Amino acid sequence: MKIVADENIPLVTEVFGCLGKVQTYAGRSITAAQVKGADALLVRSVTSVNESLLRGSNVKFVGTCTIGTDHIDQAYLQAQGIGFSSSPGCNAYGVVDYVISALVRLSMQQDFDLSTRCVGVVGVGNVGSRLKARLEAMGIRCLCCDPLHDDQNIPGLVHLDELIAESDIISLHTPLTKNGGHPTFHLFNAENLPKLKPGSIFINTSRGAVVDNRALTTLLSQRKDITAVMDVWEGEPDISLPLLDHVALATPHIAGYSLDGKINGTRMVYQALCRYFGFEETVDVDGLAPAIEKLEAECDESASILEQAYQLVLACYDVRRDDLSFRAAMVLDNNNRPASFDALRKNYPERRELGVTGVKTDGGNEELNALLKALGFKV
Repeated sequence: MKIVADENIPLVTEVFGCLGKVQTYAGRSITAAQVKGADALLVRSVTSVNESLLRGSNVKFVGTCTIGTDHIDQAYLQAQGIGFSSSPGCNAYGVVDYVISALVRLSMQQDFDLSTRCVGVVGVGNVGSRLKARLEAMGIRCLCCDPLHDDQNIPGLVHLDELIAESDIISLHTPLTKNGGHPTFHLFNAENLPKLKPGSIFINTSRGAVVDNRALTTLLSQRKDITAVMDVWEGEPDISLPLLDHVALATPHIAGYSLDGKINGTRMVYQALCRYFGFEETVDVDGLAPAIEKLEAECDESASILEQAYQLVLACYDVRRDDLSFRAAMVLDNNNRPASFDALRKNYPERRELGVTGVKTDGGNEELNALLKALGFKV
């Protein structure tokens, strides 16, 4: 069989090569001509899969190695009898790590105690539910709402207006929808963004258009007390520089780009493709992941338990590094920012999740060990 795939899918040739010929292309520029003779198409979020791409092709199966599916015309696939699979939850912990890293970095820069803040989690699917669990394990109070069910009295959920009014930190984890009873397009807009609490932190790792970027730019230019963390942008890869200038931590849609999350996506689509075509699974995808070294907690008697734990988080993943490289690329290559945006994603350095990272401690500090476990580390 012939398989066309996004070149950014990790291990794509090693995993799918046993099933047939694999041809890889830049995901954002995959064409109908490239897809025409393929039996299967494997993508990530930057490829729009619809009638114009697939009309007249031999494609029988489409798989996206991502949580989101807003780039896939599933109605068209169903009408044409084309099999489909996404990768729900594959990079959820990568996104959780990103949010935790951002909060750790900001708490150190702004000198506040996370345990005194209320975090509003918007969207409690694969990512939001995991973030809530980790924050609560750290002793942080959470409020949750799910825009897709905002008119229903579901235990444990509050309405969006209440969440905005009470949360010191808001983190978005909802899919992008434009239709139905509860569209999330511009869920945060010129009407409700000004209602953010004074001194609050606003984080978007969902989809760019869940937030009206113009309205957010206006807000941040007027409200210097608001701290924004943005991983996703309207108009990607051609992002708004005025918004970038007002954002405290900015990255090029890489929150879920942990190596472990991407390999999870590859494995899930591989298994789905094998089921669809009736192939035997012969590849141990997880076994192809590289080994990871343990971190070691340094015995610094002058540092608090919290400081020691936070330093380990940043040693594993510090979002500030991605922020600096992103800003440098956007400024240095001002005439070709979209290409630079995609290049950063394509060449993203290997990043491992807290959940697969072991930490070696002296074993005697039960408080530190408990906090590290709450953060997700293997202790």
